[in-house]
Amino acid sequence: MLPIVILPGYFAGATEYLELEKSLRERGFPTTTVPLRRGDWFPTVGGRSMVPILRQIDRTVQHMLSSHNASQVNLIAHSAGGWIARIYLGEKPYDIHGDMSEEGLWNSRSRVAKLVTLGTPHISQERWTKRNLNFVNNNYPGAFYPDVQYVCVAGKAIFGKQRPGHWLAYNSYRLTCGVGNCWGDGITPIVAAHLDGAINLTLDDVLHSPRRTGIWYGSDAPLQEWVSYLA
Repeated sequence: MLPIVILPGYFAGATEYLELEKSLRERGFPTTTVPLRRGDWFPTVGGRSMVPILRQIDRTVQHMLSSHNASQVNLIAHSAGGWIARIYLGEKPYDIHGDMSEEGLWNSRSRVAKLVTLGTPHISQERWTKRNLNFVNNNYPGAFYPDVQYVCVAGKAIFGKQRPGHWLAYNSYRLTCGVGNCWGDGITPIVAAHLDGAINLTLDDVLHSPRRTGIWYGSDAPLQEWVSYLA
């Protein structure tokens, strides 16, 4: 089995994915998480460059390739990690912020066999996020590379409504896809979590984050639904 690298979501640290790591290892997959801490995300705030994150992704991928004598890894990317991973795969220099000087941080799709995104907002209406996401979607729309298998997993747990208990979902969905009254995982609407040409899965009752009480993408039952694509 190919080694797996887990890429955390925005402002998430690697420790939040220890249970997912354990579950994948128990299934025979050599697995590690990009060793991010919450503070590592501060330089990216306000729509700034993702180069600090790309640098850590590349170090982790290179380590897994070397330590397991492998030619490729599978990437599992949670939330914003999914579209950041698409920058990492891409052949065009990520130079929109004027700080892209390390060639190894892009054009890395030869090192990645499969990209699994979990609750990733592949589109956004939020003005700070759009600069980075427009770069991704303008250059690499949909499941862009035929030599990479894309698996995009969405959760259908909360319908956004303008009423108590549903405001967070409503506002998050509206900021992402422009419509608040729709289904999603409480943060990412289903329509934003899928890509044209990918294997697109929608899992009932799955919430966005491991931080929340309840079932999330890495919980045992949802994991059973998408882990087979990594075999």
